[in-house]
Amino acid sequence: MAKGFRLLEAFGPDREELTLSELAIAAALDPGTTHRMLNTLVDLGYVDRVPDSRRFRLTLKVLDLGFRAIAHQDLRTIVRPVLRTLVNDTSEAASFGVLDGAEVLYIERVRAGLTRISVDIQLGTTVPAHQSIIGHSILAFRPESELKSLAALPQRRNPSTYQPIEWSDIGPSLAEIRKKGYALRPSTLSQGLRILAVPVRDADGLAIGAISIASPVGRISEAEFRSLALEPARAAAHSISRAIEASGSIGPSL
Repeated sequence: MAKGFRLLEAFGPDREELTLSELAIAAALDPGTTHRMLNTLVDLGYVDRVPDSRRFRLTLKVLDLGFRAIAHQDLRTIVRPVLRTLVNDTSEAASFGVLDGAEVLYIERVRAGLTRISVDIQLGTTVPAHQSIIGHSILAFRPESELKSLAALPQRRNPSTYQPIEWSDIGPSLAEIRKKGYALRPSTLSQGLRILAVPVRDADGLAIGAISIASPVGRISEAEFRSLALEPARAAAHSISRAIEASGSIGPSL
């Protein structure tokens, strides 16, 4: 990875197009390594071959990395105070995630004091959308054509998933969530946890992310958890939706 980034960083305002030899010198790499790295970067879409020449140039896809980081930072600024209020209201851990390809990317999380739960979700953690409750709450409010495209992407199985779910099996779950407007069920990622997830939807009703609240099963009953957390979670989702709409912040799936 470090070598690949050295090649990307070799380009600049006065070096928009470079040959393999020039890149090797600028990145302090041997020609063989430079050739392999360039082929990989071309395959990934970050570098183009300049037609009718032996030169290479960056593509606009490189900008996407920066735009995603900016979008995530903007979203975190919006989401963080809302999640803090939600945690204060429920005394349970709360997270916010967005679709990133076929996975849910967690971009903010607030825990209730020093309490630890059995699944440790960190900022930047990704989980397969079709294998997670928060993922189902997003997928339930995405277009059917998009779900088919996501299901066709190469899949990786999350090693922490103790109840694997296939794309072909999620239809009933999504239908139930569409009907209720939220998900409330045992975690698929960790035993002993109950998850309540509420989609954050845009003006057209499409999910742009979701809030999830995790609570140990033995602490309170499902009915008590719903009574405690559902309305605050819905209010938080509404607040985030309005703030995102006003600010123009976007997530990777949009």
